[in-house]
Amino acid sequence: MDACFSAFDKDGDGFLNIEEFDGICKGLFRNDRGIVYSLDTNTLEHIFNIFDTKKDGLIDRQEFTMCWNKWIKTIIRPVNIFLIIDVQNDFISGSLNISNCSAQQNGLEVIEPINRLLDTVNFDSVFYSYDWHPTDHISFIENLNLRPLDPSSPVNVETAQLYDTVVFEGSPKIKQRLWPKHCVQDSWGAQLYKDLKVVDNAMKIYKGTISDVDSYSVFWDNKKLTQTTLGTQLSQLNATDIYVCGLAYDVCVGATAADALSIGYRTILIDDCCRGVNLNDIEKTKNSVIKNHGVIVQSNEVKTMVEGRDRRPELGYKLALEIEKSMKKDIEKDKFN
Repeated sequence: MDACFSAFDKDGDGFLNIEEFDGICKGLFRNDRGIVYSLDTNTLEHIFNIFDTKKDGLIDRQEFTMCWNKWIKTIIRPVNIFLIIDVQNDFISGSLNISNCSAQQNGLEVIEPINRLLDTVNFDSVFYSYDWHPTDHISFIENLNLRPLDPSSPVNVETAQLYDTVVFEGSPKIKQRLWPKHCVQDSWGAQLYKDLKVVDNAMKIYKGTISDVDSYSVFWDNKKLTQTTLGTQLSQLNATDIYVCGLAYDVCVGATAADALSIGYRTILIDDCCRGVNLNDIEKTKNSVIKNHGVIVQSNEVKTMVEGRDRRPELGYKLALEIEKSMKKDIEKDKFN
């Protein structure tokens, strides 16, 4: 840390000004060929101001210690998680084969790039998620008559069709897209696709296990009433970076990426390892990830990122924003103590 500070303190005054801090960022954010990812002026200034806690336009050694421990060390040595979402029989060749949906994308196409990543990239941990529904699950169109619809529902029991959205009575009301019966617990359709590689010591997460609420995200059900084991397990692993992929791009993958970002994880969506339901919704998913400071990459970019030879500024900015958020919380706590 001291050597880093001294190396970039070009004028030797014992402080880092924003130009010297920019030198650190240029050293941090570059690809495996040494090409620098430049930060735009506003982003650079925002990051600098987060660590300039004394607001004097300079970062001293004390401030740099926090910057080093909370920001630079994580950027250089992230804890990388590979989260493979719902690559199950029903979504590839079963009752909810996504190739029959409007985007007409083939879920089988995710198998080869996912397997290649599992064979070639040394992730710190690998997770597989399962849609794991009881037979009376609320999302099945076959179960539509089991629960009363709210008067606000845009369609009724008689007119509802596959992929329509209905509103069930409840407190709160439940807005639900209707799917064919799929991924029923312990069924063939709920099993991982046979050609998907399953690595030793991987962790399995089951979601959608409660009859009366769906669960797209691997973190939470759709009403945020109950959470899976994923959040606790990631905390125990001190995870920093979540690589997300699987099925379906614009449903469970998108919801999981959104939750990962909202919780504070540096989130990387692997585009060619995902296939989806609706092209417009896939684009919305991509835009949402980028807007919330995640990144979208192809599978051939993942290895150098995991190995720390390709460090993206978007992820550095995301981490800085989370540090800023934590600092503001600490300030608020101090006000009440």
